[in-house]
Amino acid sequence: MESRTVYRPLFRKFFRAQGWTLNGSELAHHRRCVVIAAPHTTNWDLVYTLVSFDLMGLPVRFTVKKEFTRFPHGLYINQLGGIGIDRTPKDGSTERLSMVQAMINLFDEHPGDLAIVVTPEGTRSLRTEWKSGFYHVAKGAGVPILLGYLDYEKREAGIGKVIHPSDDYDADMREIAAFYQTIAPKFPELFSVDHRYVGDPPSEKEEFQTPSKKRSAL
Repeated sequence: MESRTVYRPLFRKFFRAQGWTLNGSELAHHRRCVVIAAPHTTNWDLVYTLVSFDLMGLPVRFTVKKEFTRFPHGLYINQLGGIGIDRTPKDGSTERLSMVQAMINLFDEHPGDLAIVVTPEGTRSLRTEWKSGFYHVAKGAGVPILLGYLDYEKREAGIGKVIHPSDDYDADMREIAAFYQTIAPKFPELFSVDHRYVGDPPSEKEEFQTPSKKRSAL
């Protein structure tokens, strides 16, 4: 966002004063994407995430209820990168849109640059199963997923890799989990990748065993 460029020199000084470095700036050319922000164990993660992506030339947006983009909250929410999300049905029905569909609609409504940051953990507390909405938004909108990260051990922030959602959800999620297993959070006791996608996938024989056969094999 243009309003952030005024503060970029200040962002850079703050970032470097804290001993942080950037990595993966060459992947920031993806202008329409879903960006994972992880690990997420402290409120400072949001600050470092917004600053690091802005310094890489990819000012990310984060979703808020559309009401918060109006006066008076909108005066600072919009400056920070907030984008209003509207779950009102478009077909006249009374059932609200799912968050996934509402976010897909944002990509339809904004044909230009749009990088939406999400935190799949959904909380700063320990969560062993991630929310999958980010994946379905990217798949539905036809955009890639950027694996943004903050490694507190290396004091390094950036983009680790780019995932293009395929027709194999489990394989994609395993690749995402494998990457974040290598990242050191601020508070390790509060972070976990999605345990369902760690390790080797079950073999075809194991996958189709009946419950009784599985018990006898243990």
